[in-house]
Amino acid sequence: MVAQNKKAYHDYFIEETLECGIELFGTEVKSIRQGKVNLKDSYASVDKGEMFIKGMHISPYEKGNIFNKDPLRVRKLLLHKREINKFLGEAMQQGYSIIPLSIYFFGSKVKVEISLAKGKKQYDKRDDDAQRDSKRVIDRALKERNR
Repeated sequence: MVAQNKKAYHDYFIEETLECGIELFGTEVKSIRQGKVNLKDSYASVDKGEMFIKGMHISPYEKGNIFNKDPLRVRKLLLHKREINKFLGEAMQQGYSIIPLSIYFFGSKVKVEISLAKGKKQYDKRDDDAQRDSKRVIDRALKERNR
């Protein structure tokens, strides 16, 4: 796992996930290997039957000189047509977005895990925080009891 979009789990209900490839240049892959990638404000969209990831920041490779590309450029995701159509059909519903969750290496290939996500309201976020806090208190109490 190179990078993870932790903000996505806080801001969205994750409905469905899918692993896909991403079209990159050599210096971008080298920069990802160094962990210099940020998925925080990125999202995916469909344009002319192809899916693209936007807002993903890959820092320029230090030794890349003239071969470095724009850090925020739009990158193509490698998916089958039926997968794109399935995600697009579900994303057309009210409040759904396609959000990248993580980026990682599978052998020598870079993979992106994208998800179909529905935005949370403020009260949903507060409920999640309250549940997480109560679970933490219960775990502490059980740990103290077992000592």
